[in-house]
Amino acid sequence: MKKIASFFVDHLTLEPGLYVSRKDSMGGQTVTTFDLRMRRPNREPVMDIAALHTVEHLGATYLRNCPRRDEIVYFGPMGCRTGCYLVMFGELESKDVYTLVTDMCRYILDFEGEIPGAKPAECGNYLDQNLAMAKYYIKIYFDELTANPRLEY
Repeated sequence: MKKIASFFVDHLTLEPGLYVSRKDSMGGQTVTTFDLRMRRPNREPVMDIAALHTVEHLGATYLRNCPRRDEIVYFGPMGCRTGCYLVMFGELESKDVYTLVTDMCRYILDFEGEIPGAKPAECGNYLDQNLAMAKYYIKIYFDELTANPRLEY
């Protein structure tokens, strides 16, 4: 089997940033996958599961309600727990979604109250949430992304 594109990225030097991971086209429609890399792979602790789960719930809620909601295909965690994937319709570059991602971060940082979708009928692991730690990780990511925007691998 062929090695997938993301395995060609040097994870020993990868820094937090907002990267185009891949672009796929079919029937004239392009879908762009973004790597929202929040942690330094293999060099710092990964995000804990409850915090990452909360980032997923809040991020997806924001993105599916924002003005660009019709462009959103998917938002969710990476299995390695060093960030999230954002999948959108369109032939896009990181600069095209930078404001969207920073606005999502602000939403998470400002969020107070009950986590959307965190009820037994709405989520398969609804108790596994940690808003304080989600904000901790997003604050670090937001600060790095705004101080030193890394938009290309």
